[in-house]
Amino acid sequence: MKLSPQFESIARFLTGKRLLLSEIPFPQDVITEALVQNVIEKVSGLQENGTNLKCKRCGNQDRSLFGVHHCDRCEQDCSYCRHCLQLGKISSCQHLYSWIGPPISYGNLQDTLKWQGELSPGQKQASESVIQAIIDQAELLVWAVCGGGKTEVLFHGLERAFATGKRVLITTPRTDVVKELYPRIQASFTQVSITALYGGSKDRHSNAQLVLATTHQAMRFYKAFDVVIVDEVDAFPFSYDESLQYAVEHAKKPTAATILLSATPSAQLVKRRPFNIVKIPRRYHGFPLPVPRFQWIGNWKKQVKKSQLPPKLHHWIQTYLCKKKPLLLFVPSVSTLATISQILTENSIEHASVHAAEPNRHEAVQAFRRKNISLMVTTTILERGVTFPDVQVAVLGAEDDVFTEAALVQISGRVGRKKETPTGDIVFFHYGVTKAMRAARAHIEQMNREGGFS
Repeated sequence: MKLSPQFESIARFLTGKRLLLSEIPFPQDVITEALVQNVIEKVSGLQENGTNLKCKRCGNQDRSLFGVHHCDRCEQDCSYCRHCLQLGKISSCQHLYSWIGPPISYGNLQDTLKWQGELSPGQKQASESVIQAIIDQAELLVWAVCGGGKTEVLFHGLERAFATGKRVLITTPRTDVVKELYPRIQASFTQVSITALYGGSKDRHSNAQLVLATTHQAMRFYKAFDVVIVDEVDAFPFSYDESLQYAVEHAKKPTAATILLSATPSAQLVKRRPFNIVKIPRRYHGFPLPVPRFQWIGNWKKQVKKSQLPPKLHHWIQTYLCKKKPLLLFVPSVSTLATISQILTENSIEHASVHAAEPNRHEAVQAFRRKNISLMVTTTILERGVTFPDVQVAVLGAEDDVFTEAALVQISGRVGRKKETPTGDIVFFHYGVTKAMRAARAHIEQMNREGGFS
């Protein structure tokens, strides 16, 4: 079927997406004609079965996450999904539109990889497994230590995908990780059309061959990708939010290859066969993972309430600031972060603080990366997906429930990631050692043993 120029434009815009009519920038009469010609399909935004509702965009079926309002469009009381409201309101009287006409071809791009680096033996084995999973349209879990070089492990698999005209999604739960990955991927594949999608990004509807997106943004796609790579598959909110898992599943074509990446996969995920698992127990630069040390600091909450830094924490900060080392200090809550920040200010210690709702957090992270700031106080928002050369890391209140085994392993993994500075300090300041703390240290020590370090 030969498409008219107008339908060709719609195809390029809508292929692989499922969008509200308000998101499609074409005249109504053109959309109507496309429906008549059976090249566009529309489905109800909300599936209703008696009193039960299901959002066709995010998969939400929780009745408490649906609202009812008087709708100006249908002039009736109309249900809508509150769970994915940030992507645009989807209600009972609305439809989602997708392209079902002739597919868009991306062409077979040869020799796209510009990266000139070398893979370690562990990376090479994992890279070959990724290539084979893409060829076999299979599912693979890459279990790599923090700093194991997961991104580079993907490169030859991506090259193979582009050479066979495949479209690829790399998705991750956190915006910070998308922003970290985008320039690295872009520099390695300069011939490939690439876009990055996250809350606040400008390009939301690109038909690029390689899409980097938060898992929330994956809700906009439908049967779009031949290869789907989920980075940090164990991370919140993806690991807890079934609608994000639904979104990723619906973004895949039925025959898509799926690559899962994690340094701390859950026991449930590891047991969920039949997918293959390849393990990278050693960092790409060949040095062991820094092992956390435990430092008791007493009732730190009581000291903080008195506007005092625990002396051992204060000494740790001053010691490394004098050595001109960048410092990351993790705290268990936003309220603790605010109090610690105030105490640091009162003690004339220059710093920045970030948490998930901080509007300027990306600017602060960039300033820390450029070494304009030496001390960053943070919640677990920076526990994964970011690299800061030669950083020293401390956790205040490591006994808090928010610091799970996985979180503490990821936090420890911020240290020693660069070949030039492969070592560093990771300390858990605590008021009592927890099972999670012991498990995190045991996890790291076990990975070091598997990596050939006694």
